[in-house]
Amino acid sequence: MGLSAEIMGDVGRLAEIAAGMPVSSRNEVYTAVALLFRMQAPQLSERERALMRDILKRLTLDVEMAVRISLAEKLADDPEAPLDLILLLVDDSVEVARPIILRSRKLTDENILEFLANADAARQTICAERPNIGEPVTDRLAASDSESVLITLARNATARIGASTFETLVEKSRLIAALQEPLAHRADLPATLAERMCAWASEAITVYIVQTRQLDPAVIAEKVERATQSVIAPAPIDAANSGRKLVDKLAIAGQLKPGFLLRVLQQGQADLFDLAFAKLLEIDPTAFRDVFYRRGPRPVAFACRAVGIDRCVFPTVYSVSRNSRGINPVLSHEERREIETVFGSYSRKEALEIVRQFSLA
Repeated sequence: MGLSAEIMGDVGRLAEIAAGMPVSSRNEVYTAVALLFRMQAPQLSERERALMRDILKRLTLDVEMAVRISLAEKLADDPEAPLDLILLLVDDSVEVARPIILRSRKLTDENILEFLANADAARQTICAERPNIGEPVTDRLAASDSESVLITLARNATARIGASTFETLVEKSRLIAALQEPLAHRADLPATLAERMCAWASEAITVYIVQTRQLDPAVIAEKVERATQSVIAPAPIDAANSGRKLVDKLAIAGQLKPGFLLRVLQQGQADLFDLAFAKLLEIDPTAFRDVFYRRGPRPVAFACRAVGIDRCVFPTVYSVSRNSRGINPVLSHEERREIETVFGSYSRKEALEIVRQFSLA
């Protein structure tokens, strides 16, 4: 049996009156209605539940966040809290939703998946932190473009991650160096993927993987060398021809600029990045790959200086280009000093001449 019409009428009148009340009174009305919903939930009809939800929604914007957070904290650990009320709080601000998403046992993986359909990166990150999320949820989270979401997911030791999802995360660690460490420390990371990651992970992470997985250092070193050698291999003929046509067209139109290099690099178009960079330097693409990927960071700094890439953008270009080719992007202190010298002491014209000399060596 539902609530009496008198009680429901009183609740409705409270909601209407609350709009003209002081903030403290609105806070009290909100809390009273929410607790009534919690206590009477089993007896409410669907119409009554809908009315209660509507009342709370209308009051939400008029109630202090601290009050809503306090309610969320209470209900997050309440196994008897009505799901309607839980979902209402999940749809509130991220501060209110956080305790519910992290702790409420009323939420199922299906609820989380529905929530993720329209969740921003902040809410996705909280979902990635939730204990014991299942494979459908982790698979959805791994598709995110947010570095925070991916790293939080990898650090969640209780998250159940399937092999295909691990493969997605490992591939993304090529471009997101901060993702490598939490992945390497997961005991459930498949051995083949851990071994694959050694081709582009930092030296410290590679050593950790080799030691904890009891891999043969010589075999890993050989695979890393093969991956490094492969970066100077020419692209397939069709892809190369298509890329050259685009680069030539942009060059003729005067639109081949550093901004284009950064855009295609961020989009993962490594071969097009190489072709365009080589065109700007007016050197052969194969020679460019040799200079850019095989000679250390100093020639890369000269190449960036020559085409007008700013010093503050260099770390992004260096890291993303290295990761895209499976090369460790870590710089030593001495290498950083050399890069500073290149940008501080050489003009673009001087840098271009040096790059061309490198390409002929």
